[in-house]
Amino acid sequence: MAIAVQTQPLISVLWPTGHKTTFRNVVLVLLGAVLLTLSAKIQVPSYAIPMTMQSFVVVVLGAAYGWRLVAVTVSTYLLLGAIGLPVFASGAGLAYMAGPTGGYLAGFLLGAMAVGALAERGFDRQFSSALTMFLIGELVIFGGGLIYLATLVGLPKAIMAGLYPFIPGEALKVGLAVALLPLIWRRLEK
Repeated sequence: MAIAVQTQPLISVLWPTGHKTTFRNVVLVLLGAVLLTLSAKIQVPSYAIPMTMQSFVVVVLGAAYGWRLVAVTVSTYLLLGAIGLPVFASGAGLAYMAGPTGGYLAGFLLGAMAVGALAERGFDRQFSSALTMFLIGELVIFGGGLIYLATLVGLPKAIMAGLYPFIPGEALKVGLAVALLPLIWRRLEK
């Protein structure tokens, strides 16, 4: 049985920590929150529910930042939405977060952390392991979303409205993420 080796997340290679670690981390957290906000506003119309690029940005930030920094980043994003700033796709505030998308928002945090933890073990370096890592992140995001949504509308309706319409778009986003991270690592290794 192979033992997972701890590696640096991508951001630690692109912007190594130094004596200004706090400044670096604040900039990265704010940048991540802005990217999450922008990704919520990029909507592709579909027959059921508009799809956003949020889950893509969530898992890519997880892979790039590692689990600790992405936990602070996604928590900051969620806090900004909780206090009423318009960072989400179509609403803000605690009432919005308690609505049908609440489980997905919680899933963003847990999914990003799962991807970050796997990336710190080198899962983002090869295409096959990156696929596994990003699929796990998606499963966590949609698992949280479906569990919560099922408490509101029942499991069959949750699956019909909260999973099936998203499968094609999520497959494309996972494919893009799987192509992106290993290629970045290959470029950096040259």
